[in-house]
Amino acid sequence: MASSEKSSSALATDGDPRPPGQPMTVEQHVLDKGAQILQSLKPVKKMSQHACTFASYSHDMTRQIETHHYITRLNQDFLQCAVYDTDHVHGRLIGIEYIISDRIFEDLPPDEQKLWHSHAYEIKSGLWVNPRVPGIIEKPELENLVKTYGKFWCTWQVDRGDKLPLGAPSLMMSPQPVNLGQVSPELLHARDRKYNISTEALRASRVEFPEPEWINPQADYWKQHGKGFAIDIKLTDMILRAPFP
Repeated sequence: MASSEKSSSALATDGDPRPPGQPMTVEQHVLDKGAQILQSLKPVKKMSQHACTFASYSHDMTRQIETHHYITRLNQDFLQCAVYDTDHVHGRLIGIEYIISDRIFEDLPPDEQKLWHSHAYEIKSGLWVNPRVPGIIEKPELENLVKTYGKFWCTWQVDRGDKLPLGAPSLMMSPQPVNLGQVSPELLHARDRKYNISTEALRASRVEFPEPEWINPQADYWKQHGKGFAIDIKLTDMILRAPFP
């Protein structure tokens, strides 16, 4: 199933966003609670930020979704994000995004750069927010993010009604100030109401954020070329080798 194909109607949601399956048993709850106490879960505990923003499918920019990024910082130039469809307790893990500095991005091969998107507009326009974090606290981080690039793979297309993560991953693009890059007003207003914020006020407060000196035109590839990317799954010969001695 290609990333751009429509969902199977047999697995489309009927208004219930939960995936198919039986409720958890008492034993499973006990196991989870015990594991939380006894295991370190170090990578998960390194998640230090929650950001809410929006993204569009590379193969169909008319499809836009609200996304919730739970962010781990590995160093000054590299962040990794688990992306959910909501910040509710039953949020579904719908993908991953990697965020790199402009320094790292410029060293990538041109064909790789085509898969990444820029963050300058997304940050300065007020679309990217850290819910419930005062602006004075998030400002230094956002000023750094203005100069970064992201690669976001969506593995669960919940907006088309999939009850399970189906088919190939889909490459996602960030909002941009042109044509299909604009976020739907309905999506934006719903997000603002939920967090009691004003995107317009955030945009005004970020006017003085420094613009990147250069946004590489290989990023946001669709803007210059009017073409996106989709993944097809195909049968292929396996690479066979002798088993280990």
